[in-house]
Amino acid sequence: MTNGEQYKYYYIHTFGCQMNVSDSEKVAFLLEQKGYRRTEDMGKADIVIVNTCSVREKAEQKAHSLLGRLRQTKTVKPHLVTGVVGCLAQQWGARYFKKMPHLDFVCGTHNIDKIPAMIEAVIKGGRKVEETRFYAHVPSLDLCVPSTDGRLSAFVTIMQGCNNFCSYCIVPYVRGREESRPSRDIVREISALARQGVKEITLLGQNVNSYGSTLTEAVDFSTLLKMVSAIEGIERIRFTTSHPKDFSEALIDSFVSIDKVCEHIHLPVQSGSNEVLKRMGRGYTIEEYVGKLEHLMSVCPSISITTDIIVGFPGETDEYFQKTIDLMKKVRFDNIFSFKYSDRLGVAAAGFDGKVPETIKAQRLQILQALQSSITLEKNRAQEGKIESVLVEGTSKGCPSDVTGRTRGNRIVNFTGSSFLVGTTVPVRIAEGYAHSLRGRTLSGEER
Repeated sequence: MTNGEQYKYYYIHTFGCQMNVSDSEKVAFLLEQKGYRRTEDMGKADIVIVNTCSVREKAEQKAHSLLGRLRQTKTVKPHLVTGVVGCLAQQWGARYFKKMPHLDFVCGTHNIDKIPAMIEAVIKGGRKVEETRFYAHVPSLDLCVPSTDGRLSAFVTIMQGCNNFCSYCIVPYVRGREESRPSRDIVREISALARQGVKEITLLGQNVNSYGSTLTEAVDFSTLLKMVSAIEGIERIRFTTSHPKDFSEALIDSFVSIDKVCEHIHLPVQSGSNEVLKRMGRGYTIEEYVGKLEHLMSVCPSISITTDIIVGFPGETDEYFQKTIDLMKKVRFDNIFSFKYSDRLGVAAAGFDGKVPETIKAQRLQILQALQSSITLEKNRAQEGKIESVLVEGTSKGCPSDVTGRTRGNRIVNFTGSSFLVGTTVPVRIAEGYAHSLRGRTLSGEER
């Protein structure tokens, strides 16, 4: 049976971080080149791909729930091709075929370039396929996805893998060791995206601050930012994720010296306790972390700071948790991504003593999130009256007469405006600050 006769539509469901979103874009690009068409209706699809994340237990549970439901779908639609991709695929490998016999292929993090061939092998040969080998060079790093849908923002992967081996984190085991892309390849990809209308770039890596450490060329991350800023058509540069121990003086200076670098940094702290940070293997103290932030805020007062925090790490006492609360009150992050600690198979922390009961973890998470909600609301209300440059990304889902975009500090702003504004950068006066967004209005002629 040929592709054109029955296998036409594919569906991708993505769990996890921006890196997974970027990987899904690459998979979609590869499948489009083979003549498949994307659908957002899983029931219409002939191929269903689940791109998984194993960093958090909740994401893993959601992925396995969806994969489990595909068993029923396949009984109704026997020709359906089902596959699992990403971190869980790398972790489980061929064991998935015993765990979920209805799956047809398993593709690890270094092998997404092989997905079209794997699908063809399933269709033509009726056999299950598994690819989870690691390579010295990850082929998909070289894959450049063109912007063909008029999007203004794009993710560009600058490196793969991680060398930090934090005691709670599975990423080095499922993504492999660090590999940086040559700067010329990154610049070439971003230049092509700029010609296609992309105005905002987010540079991706497990630890962008250590970019360049595996290259023969003498290019570090701050140098790469300068190279990207020179690309005509690119108006805004963002990046994620940064590691505090590698947050350098040169990178701090980039927020001031490079106009296109947006005033927002995501700098995961994970805990406010030095004792917990040491068990986590993070490589810095709270004093060092706060010192770097204070320096950054002194040279760039408008900086927006977000972070990750884990509650209930093994050995976290009430006293240690209170230190995290104290840190939040001192730094006053613009927003946080917070999680309950969960054991990950194969990492060092899974064997640590001092496990915190689930009820305590839930209580601590609730306290932490309630505090952050109040801080975020206060900081959003503090924006009222200010004029912000907003890159208009599209019409608002909640109100067709509104458009929506983001400030350089990464805050969402909704305001009344024509769809003709999409793709432009507009000065907007902030009228109201809400829990998760801002309300603004365009400036009158007298205000400009």
